[in-house]
Amino acid sequence: MAYWVWLFQHAGGILLERASMEPHVTQIRVRYAEADQMGVVHHSNYFVYLEMARTEALRSLGLAYRDIEAEGAFLVVAKAACSFHAPARYDDLLNISTSVKRITTTRIDHAYEIRREGGNVLIAKADTTLACVDRQGKLRPLPGCIMSLLAHY
Repeated sequence: MAYWVWLFQHAGGILLERASMEPHVTQIRVRYAEADQMGVVHHSNYFVYLEMARTEALRSLGLAYRDIEAEGAFLVVAKAACSFHAPARYDDLLNISTSVKRITTTRIDHAYEIRREGGNVLIAKADTTLACVDRQGKLRPLPGCIMSLLAHY
């Protein structure tokens, strides 16, 4: 933990760079309600998929959003972007690769790739920035539970 605290204080608040963590892959099967009449996933559902993927990535490291909220911190989406490369369709099995690009004092940047299982077709690429806020919605430092988690990397 001491290394991360030193890095945090002396490197402009950057705690983690992308190469430090392996991407986590979450599988999601496209449900009927997520597709239009042509069987294509509506674009709004991709942002739900991203939330599911980053939640599962965090859980795979032994931490749940509930733990973060218990410390009075909330991770809100401050920025989200998604570029679409091919359509996902009803009943497709999608692999969503989630990686952390950067963590600063108050934010976490994620990158995602969504690929169709069996053929590895790139469906979409996305990025999100999560800001850490308190119960009143004011920016605050990331909680200790995230700092403790990073001590393992």
